[in-house]
Amino acid sequence: MPTASPSRRTSLSYGRGLAGIQRRVFWPALGIVLGVAALAIAFPDTAEDVVGVLQENVIGVFGWYYVLLVAGFVAFALWLGLGRWGDLTLGTDDDRPEFGLRTWFAMLFAAGMGIGLVFYGVAEPLSHFANPKPGVTGTQAQLAQSALAQTYLHWGVHAWAIYVVVGLAVAWAVHRRGRPVSIRWALEPLLGDRVRGTLGDAIDVAAVVGTMFGVATSLGLGVLQISAGLRHVGVASSGRTTQVVLIVVITAIATWSVLSGLDRGLKWLSNINVALAGVLLVAVLLLGPTLFLLRDFVQSIGVYLSSVVSLTFNVSAYAGPEGEAWQAMWTTFYWGWWMSWAPFVGVFIARISRGRTVREFVAGVLLVPTLVTFLWFSVLGGAAIYREIFGTGGLVGADGTVVAENALFDVLAGLPWGSVLSVLAIVLIGLFFITSADSGSLVVAMLSSGGNPDPSRPVRVIWATLGGLLAIALLLAGGLVALQTAAILIALPFSLVMIGMVVSLARALGREHHELLRAQRLEARARLTRHVTEHVTGEVTSLLARRSRAETSPRPSRLLRPRSHGKDAPGPDRRDD
Repeated sequence: MPTASPSRRTSLSYGRGLAGIQRRVFWPALGIVLGVAALAIAFPDTAEDVVGVLQENVIGVFGWYYVLLVAGFVAFALWLGLGRWGDLTLGTDDDRPEFGLRTWFAMLFAAGMGIGLVFYGVAEPLSHFANPKPGVTGTQAQLAQSALAQTYLHWGVHAWAIYVVVGLAVAWAVHRRGRPVSIRWALEPLLGDRVRGTLGDAIDVAAVVGTMFGVATSLGLGVLQISAGLRHVGVASSGRTTQVVLIVVITAIATWSVLSGLDRGLKWLSNINVALAGVLLVAVLLLGPTLFLLRDFVQSIGVYLSSVVSLTFNVSAYAGPEGEAWQAMWTTFYWGWWMSWAPFVGVFIARISRGRTVREFVAGVLLVPTLVTFLWFSVLGGAAIYREIFGTGGLVGADGTVVAENALFDVLAGLPWGSVLSVLAIVLIGLFFITSADSGSLVVAMLSSGGNPDPSRPVRVIWATLGGLLAIALLLAGGLVALQTAAILIALPFSLVMIGMVVSLARALGREHHELLRAQRLEARARLTRHVTEHVTGEVTSLLARRSRAETSPRPSRLLRPRSHGKDAPGPDRRDD
């Protein structure tokens, strides 16, 4: 199959600036990020008002579009995994995976949504239980099952299908076609040489800005929860000052990690993250209502599977303004958040997936993290709901609200060894924080350096620092609402890029399959020709050999032939003595 080796990678045709940056991507993206951060820090009240207007007037308009688009991504991801090109390798046909399966899972899981899982692991199922989606009614047991099914929708196959689209499109361009690590090259089958010019620059700028806002949203959520945890254990308050200090400290650690590269800092952190998350999960499972949680895990998967289609396309059309507000706060936020994260996570998992087949990539990215995510929410969220239904309660406020950043620590406080578990949770959030900032900075540095898989150290430091600065700005501009709104809005332009990726990847795979069939036909024809030629040649050779033997063999002489002894035949000459 036609592939390009790394030594023949395509390079951009225009010059590079200081430290290897791609100037027409780096400077515009840097200006946008700095401009937003500066305005939010300088005018926090105005920024908060702007966020409120955008939340009310813009997000509600595009909710239906996000829902329909994500449903299409799920269908496309399943088509890729189950299709006829599943055996194609992301790389040359003899490439082997760079990372082992366990490390690969750990890295994509930690970068994909690790910090969000810790933040919403208790908060989301409990929120859906206490304040169901408009139109959802029933007994406490029915509301509990509906809450977990809704949470599974937001964090399961749909979320990872978005990553599959971007990750596989980039991996195909980078590993199969030998292009630089950049979003623009994933659209080359659709746009052709235009990806080398201004249009390609605009695509990469959108990817860089989207990644920065997505990472900043995650960092903001993480620091909200860390500060709440520190307040729970009596170490510090959870005010803005504490949150800003936390962002500065953890961003500094993330900067050190991003300078260490994939094979050291990020690889180690990812494995530690997954190990600590597993310890916390098992601890809650064993110290909580174990049998109930295991039964609830199995049952909730059945509820999710039985209602996943209706949940996918539900946009609260008949629920009025209350339904629109709920949709913007939850489903639209998540679809926007995942799409704003998609350049970062997609490029990152593409970078670590060389040598894997298309089917292995889709199955690994789509199914395995989804099952782990379901287990996570059924244990942490199930423990909270069990306490509300069968236990002491106290997790939901008098007005029915759930404080998201406090929910996890409230649940852990009610378990044996609660203080130890709270400290473990704080460490886990901090490590996920570092991993997200680390991998996000690395991806942005690659995108702004013309697709260089090993960008310069100064560029990595710049983007790692700006990620923390943007998280601080969004927190000052309105806290959680500002973080959510930024994620949803920045996903809007990138959603158009993702549609182009779907078309480009389908076209590229179609061409590859056509070339494969053509090569197979040519090979079959060549084998048939060789077989026929060998058969005919053998027959002709055998015939000629027989004739040659017949012509060269001695024939018997007439004088030696026996005479006939019939009665009419003349007898032998007899002579009288």
